[in-house]
Amino acid sequence: MISLYFFILLPILSATLLYLALGKYSKRVAILLQIFLFLASVKNFILVKHSGVITESLGGWKGYVGIVLRADILSSVLVMLTAFLFLAMLIFNYSKMYVDKLFLFLFLVLQALIIGIFLSNDLFNVFILAEISTITISILIMFKKDSQAIYDGIIYLLVNIVAMTFFLFGIGFIYKTMGVLDFGGIQERMKFIEHPRTLIIPYALMITAVSLKCALMPLFSWLPKAHGTPSAPSIVSAILSGLYVKSGIYLFIRIQEMFQGVIDTSELFLVMGLLTGMIGFFLALSQTDLKLILAYHTVSQIGLIMIGLNFPNKYSYWGSIYHIVNHAFFKSTLFLGAGMIIEEYKTRNLWEIKGVFRRMPIVAAASVLAILGITGAPLFNGSISKYLIQSGIKGNALEYGILIINLGTIVSFLKYSSIFWGDSKQSKVNIDHYRSITIITLGLICFTGGVWGQGFIELLFNQQVSIDIFSYLQKAGIYLISLIAGVIIYKKIILKSKWLYRIKEFELDFNNICLSITIFLCVIAVYLAVRYM
Repeated sequence: MISLYFFILLPILSATLLYLALGKYSKRVAILLQIFLFLASVKNFILVKHSGVITESLGGWKGYVGIVLRADILSSVLVMLTAFLFLAMLIFNYSKMYVDKLFLFLFLVLQALIIGIFLSNDLFNVFILAEISTITISILIMFKKDSQAIYDGIIYLLVNIVAMTFFLFGIGFIYKTMGVLDFGGIQERMKFIEHPRTLIIPYALMITAVSLKCALMPLFSWLPKAHGTPSAPSIVSAILSGLYVKSGIYLFIRIQEMFQGVIDTSELFLVMGLLTGMIGFFLALSQTDLKLILAYHTVSQIGLIMIGLNFPNKYSYWGSIYHIVNHAFFKSTLFLGAGMIIEEYKTRNLWEIKGVFRRMPIVAAASVLAILGITGAPLFNGSISKYLIQSGIKGNALEYGILIINLGTIVSFLKYSSIFWGDSKQSKVNIDHYRSITIITLGLICFTGGVWGQGFIELLFNQQVSIDIFSYLQKAGIYLISLIAGVIIYKKIILKSKWLYRIKEFELDFNNICLSITIFLCVIAVYLAVRYM
């Protein structure tokens, strides 16, 4: 058995070693260590899959004293996903000059912090890891020292500090009430709570912070600034949008499980998920910046995931869990592709980029595979996860909401796909092998995750889900109808609309973001007060 702390310590120790001792060989050594970490994560996953949950108390303390690490099937899959994506990002940027020893140090430390969040079983440890990761990400966003990137990085830092301060206050209330900070210990003591009103304040404080980490409506204003800032390295944007935002969703799952049986807000978060999904694609439609389009679609897909997580149905829940994995792959592919396109065309403006298929065929092909994934095209990974989510809520009004979100996603990516066509007077671009192999591999995973989706869900999560061929073909027909409707909407409305593009100027400053956090907290508290008092 590999100790769980190994997955946290190895990236930190390797980052330190690469920074202090190794010079020109640092990138190669970093990739070798990432391969080793990924293989170790696979072994850990197999052990959890066959033996069940692994709990490890550092120092051998008992009775919920000390640092406890815990690996269940979900956290072990996320650790494996983290190791794979970081390996892919390092290979992708192997030849880039800015990937110096300082960048490698920060990047690998971030990996350790993300894995720590997935494995930690203690609320205060989660708080510490989230705070340090906030600082690390802020530095990575500002790494190229562009003025806009510095502004976006500072906004990200300050907003997340405010949110995690709420989380810390919530931890204080929980410790006063329960006497422990361990997730398992808190869940055990929940049965002794006589009335839910005892936990309204701590729950509201903690879920507000976690909802900001998830970028739920109306707490998503920071996300486009962080994920789509102009000069942030593409691999940073890819990790933030494809992976790091999942740490917020993971914490949401853990917090909801912790309060299960005492406080239930699933109906409220169903509504918030629906609104987040719709507002996300609507704001994406208003953008002309490649990275901002992708960033707002992260918001939209998070809304879809939240719908599945909060609907009381097995298929919807595991469809959302699988969509977390799928989103990591197609969004990473899209951000890497967008970064390469921007780098070559020297612009982020959608309307100024033409002929990508002719100039950068591998990038265009991989991006199209990812687009087919995110829009839920038949045989692609997104179609399986969306099918399961919709199957679980079949007959509910929310099903129409999901159809609207997917239609909006299709329309937005029809607009995005305009960059692939048209004439370009410039010559074909030579792309190095590291980048080509990485991006096409990620794109192909979007396809294999659909063709063998049912098997992957059983392999990864020990969950058997049946996909009815007739029902799946119906969903494929709906996708085709949505695609036709999307083309009509795009050509007749989106291309001719002027007021839509005025919306892209809408942006909340730091004060208004803080105000939205406070309003969200009050809404949660009032909702719980009305329901339980």
